[in-house]
Amino acid sequence: MPELPEVQAHAERLTEQFRGAVLERFVPFNFTALKTALPRPDDAYGMPLLRVHRRGKYLLLDFGAVHFVVHLMQGGRLLVDTSQSAKPRNGQARFVFAGGGPALLLTEAGRERRAGVWCVATATLDGPPMDRLGPDALQFDATSLAAAFAAHNMRVHGFLRDQHQIAGIGRMLANEICHRARVSPFAMTGKLGAAGASAVFTAMHEAIDEGLAYERTRTDMSSSADRPGRVHHRVGEPCEVCGDTIRSVSYSGYTVAYCPACQTDGKVLADNTTSRFLK
Repeated sequence: MPELPEVQAHAERLTEQFRGAVLERFVPFNFTALKTALPRPDDAYGMPLLRVHRRGKYLLLDFGAVHFVVHLMQGGRLLVDTSQSAKPRNGQARFVFAGGGPALLLTEAGRERRAGVWCVATATLDGPPMDRLGPDALQFDATSLAAAFAAHNMRVHGFLRDQHQIAGIGRMLANEICHRARVSPFAMTGKLGAAGASAVFTAMHEAIDEGLAYERTRTDMSSSADRPGRVHHRVGEPCEVCGDTIRSVSYSGYTVAYCPACQTDGKVLADNTTSRFLK
């Protein structure tokens, strides 16, 4: 799933290309694409796109009084659409602009059809679906992160992926942050203290900055396998910091990657959902 760096860089690219484009119509290709009934998309017709920005993993298309909030979920992309075919492959919805220029096409690979668009009055932008999000990752400092850790005692990897706690971080960044901070992904946030929170805070900004710098070199949004990382998608390879083998704990929907030498005092975690140390 695209995370903060991918979404932020894509918002910047779309703003550069589409700022000022006047919305002519919004075309959903199936009934699941538009998640709201009011306001109607028509309320933004004839209005110029002011900017595309981001909140957590959501893309926000700002038409002044109305925002279109787009969540890409796992397999979605918001693509520049020059052909505007009648039945685009994996097409979910299309933003058509006046003047005959390119459109924006929301696609989603796979069959889940969870990506979608919310049409939201700008005055109520803090309501659904944005009201489910915690503070953005870049809004934290070391002190506020330590306070959040103390208030919510849970595994640090899970905390980082929980959009109710901290918005914008997903599986890859959680893996990379834990490795950079030299903490076990299964360490409890309540036990990390100020020093541990500071290490996670520094690692979080380093990982986000690295990812954002990479994404800004691209002309499109990357896939997970493309993104640079020290442990993510590198299971079985040597750690570039210490040379130990990158290991993993696999779950049904994701994999936690880590370096034993860097993060767990050399202990290898059991590769099952109990996540206990091997004896």
